[in-house]
Amino acid sequence: MNDAYFDRSHLPLFGTVAKGSPALADRFFAYYGAVFADGELSARMKSLTALAVAHVVQCPYCIDAYTSDSLEKGADLPQMTEAVHVDHDVLIHEGGHVDEGDARHPVAVHLRRRDDAPCGRVDA
Repeated sequence: MNDAYFDRSHLPLFGTVAKGSPALADRFFAYYGAVFADGELSARMKSLTALAVAHVVQCPYCIDAYTSDSLEKGADLPQMTEAVHVDHDVLIHEGGHVDEGDARHPVAVHLRRRDDAPCGRVDA
């Protein structure tokens, strides 16, 4: 039995959130789509920002989703890594800290298990 919080096979199930209340789900997905659409900021920049925030709050589902989204929107590994480090810098300046566990969370760690990883697939 896998006791890990994160299970990549759960990601495709996100769309099933609509089963409980289709009307609310429609509103949520409409809002979400509007927020992440091109506007004053590009959709790519918004995705990079979301990826960086996901690392700070350490949400593995969000990290996976926004890694994919950033790649789909044309971001590369150096851009994603820089975005993550900017957020970590802000976290430190706001009284937070980056510990040894955070050092294992750079984008490359999450990408290395992916077939579409710009740094090449590594099974770890």
